[in-house]
Amino acid sequence: MALNYSQPPYLNPVIPFSGKIQGGLQDGLKITVTGTVLYNQGTRFAVNFHSGPSDKDIAFHFNPRFEESGYVVCNTKQNGSWGPEERKMSMPFQKGIPFELSFLVGSCDFKVMVNGSHFVQYSHRVPFHRVDTLSISGAVHLSSISFQPPGMWPANSAPITQTVIHTVHSTPGQMFPNPVTPPMVYPNPSYSLPFFTSIPGGLYPSRSIIVSGTVLPCAQRFHINLRSGSDIAFHLNPRFDENAVVRNTQINSSWGAEERSLPRNMPFVRGQSFSVWIMCEGHCLKVSVDGQHLFEYYHRMKNLPAINNLEVAGDIQLTHVQT
Repeated sequence: MALNYSQPPYLNPVIPFSGKIQGGLQDGLKITVTGTVLYNQGTRFAVNFHSGPSDKDIAFHFNPRFEESGYVVCNTKQNGSWGPEERKMSMPFQKGIPFELSFLVGSCDFKVMVNGSHFVQYSHRVPFHRVDTLSISGAVHLSSISFQPPGMWPANSAPITQTVIHTVHSTPGQMFPNPVTPPMVYPNPSYSLPFFTSIPGGLYPSRSIIVSGTVLPCAQRFHINLRSGSDIAFHLNPRFDENAVVRNTQINSSWGAEERSLPRNMPFVRGQSFSVWIMCEGHCLKVSVDGQHLFEYYHRMKNLPAINNLEVAGDIQLTHVQT
């Protein structure tokens, strides 16, 4: 039976993680894992697709190893016994750098993409429809695990240019209902700046917005604005020339009081990638950078549904937007 719905995601799941794949694997299902490889917490992590909670039968074991010059092991375990390893002698992950890892289930194989680029194909050794559980362990911090059902693209093609992450609440490791408004999909990996798009339905509690990119080597500033008409409800403005992250609101062309305090050092670094997650709550916006909570910004404009446009501009290369 083909899936006709999108399984809600897991948000900030705790490692080691094990979770159900609703309806099991289907031809054309895409599963996307976002996170960051950790420093000094081991040299490996693994993503396993298996039947039930036991690890005796693993249909696909995807195992990056930061050893020697770095490589990735793929394998299958049946009745507790590993089969022959398949090794890809390259390492697409970097410690401390956020990644997006996608698995597209095909009739003959898994197609694996890392940061939007095809990395490896792994032919099925056991019937994939038996798989109903996903587990992840090792030296990795997870931001989300999202599911995109069959029918969004041909199952025999690798969708290396689009990403969907569903809007959810912020309780770690919990499943949530589908969002009120489906998230928009934008092309990847590059956008022209300034970038401007609508936020369908505007803001509401539990709505999240994700903006990812890379800071240019000689960057001075960039900004992310949540707008309501000509007003700016939330202005997020990292300034490398001031070593500050400025937040503010502009109403009737007048800026309010700036907020600059941070609980830790400047989270944005010239020449490095970043991912900003803005989660709307009833009283504030919660902002995380690279999976780490950074600050809260209390709403100065109370009509949340009217905050329905997103603007990104400045000294970055923009690579991913989800509203």
